[in-house]
Amino acid sequence: MGLNPKQLSIAAFMMRYGHHVAAWRHPETDLLSNPFKVFRDQVRSAERACLDAVFFADSVALTGAPSLEPLTLLSALAASTERIGLIGTATTTYNEPYTVARQFASLDLLSDGRAGWNLVTSDNAAEAANFGREQHVAHADRYARAREFHQVVTGLWNSWEPDALQVEKTGSLPYDPAKLHKLNHRGEHFAVAGPLNVARSPQGRPVVVQAGGSETGRDLAAGTAEVVFTAQPTLAKAQAFYSDIKRRVVEKGRSPDAVKVMPGLFAVVGRTKEAAQAKFAELQALIEPKAGLALLGRMIGNFDLSSYPLDGPLPELPETQDGQRSRQQLLTDLAQGENLTIRQLYERIAGGRGHFTVVGTAEQVADQMQEWFEKGAADGFNFMAPALPGGLDDFLALVIPELQRRGLFRTSYQGTTLREHLGL
Repeated sequence: MGLNPKQLSIAAFMMRYGHHVAAWRHPETDLLSNPFKVFRDQVRSAERACLDAVFFADSVALTGAPSLEPLTLLSALAASTERIGLIGTATTTYNEPYTVARQFASLDLLSDGRAGWNLVTSDNAAEAANFGREQHVAHADRYARAREFHQVVTGLWNSWEPDALQVEKTGSLPYDPAKLHKLNHRGEHFAVAGPLNVARSPQGRPVVVQAGGSETGRDLAAGTAEVVFTAQPTLAKAQAFYSDIKRRVVEKGRSPDAVKVMPGLFAVVGRTKEAAQAKFAELQALIEPKAGLALLGRMIGNFDLSSYPLDGPLPELPETQDGQRSRQQLLTDLAQGENLTIRQLYERIAGGRGHFTVVGTAEQVADQMQEWFEKGAADGFNFMAPALPGGLDDFLALVIPELQRRGLFRTSYQGTTLREHLGL
């Protein structure tokens, strides 16, 4: 049994301190606890609320706060939970497809079919130096490699037919050799023989997630993804993106229902609107200018903005070759459309980082989520807690019950795998 099509899919996008750039400075933030214990407790809370999944991004270079390697963390969380989906990021730029296929297939088996792979091309130029490169891989080359990478990974996952493992103990092997297939892939970027040495999980293979918003990224998502994470600041932009992705999916010969579009949602929730605004203002007051400027520079395409006056306009920047083109366009449009200074722009994105942002009561947040869902802008949301643990706790305790009262979200899990949760 899968997701009711009239109900939302909701994941929690987890970061060590929370998504606000100043979350680590919040008075309630615990800087000393083992990060696994923090995540374990938060993920268990998300599971009690019946969220579809938790999601961990990744970078293979330092980008602010230190972070854990997602596959290691998710494997530990698999043993600490029973039903919630476990989605992690692995870049196609600085990995090999056999390794990624094996890691996620293993997580899928360990978790009884709850794994998802967030396929990304690295947008952080600093990663190149950690892999023996003097320059980061160009945008077009990253996506060409990503397409073939996905082809190899899915081919390896399909090495095993669903009933390849032997039930009877009479054969010479614990699997039927006729139902295990070599891949024998040889392409522009990879030569991989296969087969994968990890069998299928109860959901068949991990769910593939993608987050590209550029023209090239959307095309990749339409052909490969089952879930699309996206940054959309307004209803109109989200509707346009949603319609475009669904159109592209159909053009690729797939059903529009084969892909769930889940925009990021940064929400600060209070029992009153004033309480929510006070929580947000407290975080905003903690922004350190150097941190805000570094965040903006990284997100707008890996540019150093330190030589420009903070209270002056955003300079005209060339199209990024190292970063996210879609996010660069989003932030440039925001700055130009509202005539924002550099300081005002980094203050604007310090929490939501260009994503849909709501500050208000549970009813107000639920109203916005319902409007996006019912007006063709989203199949669900990837929730971004302002700070941990309070930001996620508020959302789970206040917004989820409100959505349940409206019949927009489940009150119990109907399936056991991530695919079942998402209705895929």
